[in-house]
Amino acid sequence: MKCVLCKHGDTKPGNVTVTLQRAATTVIIKEVPAEVCVNCGEYYLSEKITGEVMNLAEEAVNKGAEVEILRFAA
Repeated sequence: MKCVLCKHGDTKPGNVTVTLQRAATTVIIKEVPAEVCVNCGEYYLSEKITGEVMNLAEEAVNKGAEVEILRFAA
């Protein structure tokens, strides 16, 4: 697909690191499958992957983590 941010690059499958913050919790999830723009590096997550990432982040918030670093496992 064409990148909607830079409008020049096409995306290719790859892995990214996603960082999310909510209140006092920061969650870093490594090796998340995504479509990555070859021009600017912007990434796009599928609906399924987004749901899984959000669930991991919610678990970290619920257990009161200040910083949580995880490796994505499909």
